[in-house]
Amino acid sequence: MMGTCIVLFVLAWAVVRLWSVPAAVAMCVVAMLIPPVAAMTANRRGPEDRWWDDPSGDPTSDEWWDELDGKKRRQQ
Repeated sequence: MMGTCIVLFVLAWAVVRLWSVPAAVAMCVVAMLIPPVAAMTANRRGPEDRWWDDPSGDPTSDEWWDELDGKKRRQQ
């Protein structure tokens, strides 16, 4: 995706601008939208990936969150 972005940008200002500046600008706008889409695609998680349920490593914090989520009852 990033290679496509660079190719679009270089072609827009090296070749396409000689025939049509609006087309070159449109190509740059498309090239500008590719990096955020690439980042979102690369960082997405699957529906079965429940990373928010992973323990943090702090027993007090984990116990507190478990109590709030209703997973464990607080022992008195």
